[in-house]
Amino acid sequence: MKYILLLMGGTKADADWYASWTPEQLQAQRAYIADLMQELQDAGVLVADECLGFPDQAKLVRAGSNGEPITDGVFPESKEFLAGYTIVDVESAEEAYRIAARISAAPGNKERGNAPIEVWPLMSGAAQEV
Repeated sequence: MKYILLLMGGTKADADWYASWTPEQLQAQRAYIADLMQELQDAGVLVADECLGFPDQAKLVRAGSNGEPITDGVFPESKEFLAGYTIVDVESAEEAYRIAARISAAPGNKERGNAPIEVWPLMSGAAQEV
């Protein structure tokens, strides 16, 4: 079954904090995640993994009355944002939770407490389980 693991980045202040990291902190974080993603790929469970842009690059889009895009954003500091996602195809929710915990434990995340990861089953793989 496929699960999406959503790295919740917090607020714009958190993004600004991340942007202030030293090159050594960034390298440690990137190396940890790269090694973990390679391990998941080698195990055949990694479907996708992407970091997202900072909140000042995001927009919320709705369709207007004529179908035209109506945008909202750049987001204020009080709103949480999504920092990235990983999609895995694993045998159980418990396996997805273990992977999420490993992502949460990345070196930079420990400085502010481990980063929260939301784990959602993807409906494309859940039809037979509903």
